[in-house]
Amino acid sequence: MDIEIGHIQALYRYPVKSMAGESFERIPLGWHGLEGDRRFAFRRVAEQGGFPWLSASKLPALLLYKPIRQDTSQNNDLPTHVMTPEGKILAIRSDELRDEIMRGYGADVELMQLKHGIFDEAAVSLLTLATSHKITTDSGEAPDIRRFRPNIVIDTQQSEPFTEDQWVGKTVIFGDTADSPAVQVTLRDQRCVMVNLHPETAQSDPAVLKTVVRLNQNCAGVYGTVIRLGELAVGQPVYLR
Repeated sequence: MDIEIGHIQALYRYPVKSMAGESFERIPLGWHGLEGDRRFAFRRVAEQGGFPWLSASKLPALLLYKPIRQDTSQNNDLPTHVMTPEGKILAIRSDELRDEIMRGYGADVELMQLKHGIFDEAAVSLLTLATSHKITTDSGEAPDIRRFRPNIVIDTQQSEPFTEDQWVGKTVIFGDTADSPAVQVTLRDQRCVMVNLHPETAQSDPAVLKTVVRLNQNCAGVYGTVIRLGELAVGQPVYLR
């Protein structure tokens, strides 16, 4: 039995891992998440462990770089350039951009592109407005869901936060047709220091992560894997099966 739990409030993708995100009214959901999500990342060359990617937890200023698309000759919608915090436009594959990131980080990096995406746990992250608002309010911050970098933001029909925890092991369906896109929810989203970083300034407020720990065992939102393809759209009804 499918239970309607709300509607899609917002859709985000993050073409370059840890850089600024993009919002969409409509976007395809593929086997590897939202089309174009986290297809690029800077790899820490000296890092030999299982997580070599440079993230904003290591270089907060990454959040202030904005991937943009200027070269439309390429047959995709991925970014071709990046706007730096100072407003410079640099080609995404340029030595100038890589050198600037290296200076900020203090060690060698290289840009990588993976067509299947570069994800921490799973290809899709879901978060409710209620969860985001509860955390930011209790931590003394202004509401800004971008702090949590979700792909799919859901406005639920109830104001209770952390209802996402109850979705683990179930299917979330977007739309009300037989072939609507769907995600199997696999695990809770365990948070790190990135939620402390303001998306516009990269300034850190440790109270945010401390609030997540206190309220919900360091988890906010859930991860899922795609089980049916389709197009997502703001306003689509969301069902839980």
